[in-house]
Amino acid sequence: MSAQFTLLQERRFLPFFLTQFLGAFNDNFYKNALVVLITFQAAQLTDVAPGVLVNIAAGLFILPFFLFSATAGQLADKVEKSRLIRLAKLLEVIVMLAASLGFALSSLPWLLATLFLMGAQSALFGPVKYAILPQILAEHELVGGNALVEAGTFVAILLGTIVGGLLIAVPDGTAWVSAGVVAVAALGYLASRAIRPVPAADPQMRIAWNPLAQTWQMLRFARERRTVFLAIVGISWFWFYGAVFLSQFPGYAATVLGGDEQAVTLLLAVFSVGIAVGSLLCERLSGKRVEIGLVPLGSIGLTVFGIDLWWASPVQEAGATMRPLSELLAQPGTWRILFDLVMIALCGGLYIVPLYALVQSRSAPAHRSRIIAANNILNAAFMVAAAALGAGLLAAGFGVAQIFLITALLNAAVAFWLYTLVPAFLLRFIVWLLVRTAYRLKVEGLAHLPEKGPALIVANGVSGIDALIVLAACRRPVRWAIDQGTMRGPFLSCVFRASRAIPLPSVTEEAAAAARAFDELARALTAGELVGLFLEGRIADTGESQPLPPDIERIVRRSPVPVVPMALGRARGGFCSRRWRLGFFTRIRLVIGAPLPPQAVTARGVQQQVAALGGARR
Repeated sequence: MSAQFTLLQERRFLPFFLTQFLGAFNDNFYKNALVVLITFQAAQLTDVAPGVLVNIAAGLFILPFFLFSATAGQLADKVEKSRLIRLAKLLEVIVMLAASLGFALSSLPWLLATLFLMGAQSALFGPVKYAILPQILAEHELVGGNALVEAGTFVAILLGTIVGGLLIAVPDGTAWVSAGVVAVAALGYLASRAIRPVPAADPQMRIAWNPLAQTWQMLRFARERRTVFLAIVGISWFWFYGAVFLSQFPGYAATVLGGDEQAVTLLLAVFSVGIAVGSLLCERLSGKRVEIGLVPLGSIGLTVFGIDLWWASPVQEAGATMRPLSELLAQPGTWRILFDLVMIALCGGLYIVPLYALVQSRSAPAHRSRIIAANNILNAAFMVAAAALGAGLLAAGFGVAQIFLITALLNAAVAFWLYTLVPAFLLRFIVWLLVRTAYRLKVEGLAHLPEKGPALIVANGVSGIDALIVLAACRRPVRWAIDQGTMRGPFLSCVFRASRAIPLPSVTEEAAAAARAFDELARALTAGELVGLFLEGRIADTGESQPLPPDIERIVRRSPVPVVPMALGRARGGFCSRRWRLGFFTRIRLVIGAPLPPQAVTARGVQQQVAALGGARR
């Protein structure tokens, strides 16, 4: 994890991190202080019931995300981003000064109005917050940067919620809260002034002010790339899942655990710290790249530990005496519940960070901010749906633990639907799991693999899962051209279909089938994809370089792309190899050579390059 923490020492990242951390802290500082004030002092401010006011406050904070996210996304693409961030933070200072006036006047309408303005400021900051990361970080830093942002956000939410609740309850609490929110907003503005400028994505764009039309336009941008849009749906589902749990913590602590206010704080602290830890683990588990294979792992954990939380929850009689936190922790079952919550949150971090990084890395730079604005709109809609589901189930007589169970089962259904539409998520999970259980993979020369654009990978074949091992090592998807016989296994056939492998006909098949295969190869390369090819188009029995037919020259003549030689070795005798002898943590080395320019490619030359790489690894 030390690699990602070094970002906190760098000028290009630290000011931005502090700015977003202080913003998340202040949002929850003010919001929770106002909620506690409404809950315990509503009778002095208004005749409206406290429960109604709390829901009104929640609605007022989230409403601006529907109204202003479309405009915020356009501004984030048109305006230089550090300048827009400073503007947003200056607006926060003004809003917090207005909130201080509302506290001084004891004016509930004024305080609710400032809460709405705080939501508007957050809606303005949201798109630029995530869109700036790909511009200030290298691609291999994107996961680590997102992990720090997510971890910092949830720690800030926790601290802001606790501090707001504590300060408003002390004598002259409104004065302390007023001074606190203004001071934090001012610190956030000072931090934002140190953020370095980055180029505007689309400075010539004309701002359209119709929020409904622009919301639809942004959703259309997001849908242009199917994987990006479904990643946004996955992110929004996470916020649905998290909103259900967070909103039910007070009721769960009181009616299920029989705890007091300290129990609620403990549940919130455990959940927030778990997400922070899960987020920070992402970089280590993903090898500093956008590893979408962690997403299925996270979704499995969200369901498994959600179900176990329901299973572990005690049946608490209504009206039972509230127990202090020390007595609650003395119960053995409480620790299982806390473990489940930690694991739910940790899996949530593993789930959410790769999805955010995927949206940032695969969105078109010219309208990346508008796509993130569309994400924010969907997030808000899903959180409203979560509130409606929770209220509806409670009104129907369901208990809080049962709501957790229903949410966990819904998560399983959503995950199944998502991975059916985008098999790449599940494929990456399989290859990620493979190289961390059956093999220990060492990769040399990964920098030789092009980050963008088409290329033809040529590798030696050693075992039946070589293609999966190379997939696990590469940052980009690879479409393998595989002998049809290799693709017929019950396991590998599913994997190769999911990765859109190109079947190569045998030499005995008709020429028309071979022509179709070469046409598909050409289309893939023209589309800018990586295409993989084994020596002789099949897996070698020995793993040594075999005479290469002239087909590779035909491919490169038709599609002039660089050829990247690879040599994979030390896999014979391992798990799933040709000898099918069980063995875990077998050491494998993948050596990637420098790309060969298309004009210099010959069949014999590529074979010699692969052989030389294979000799280098011995």
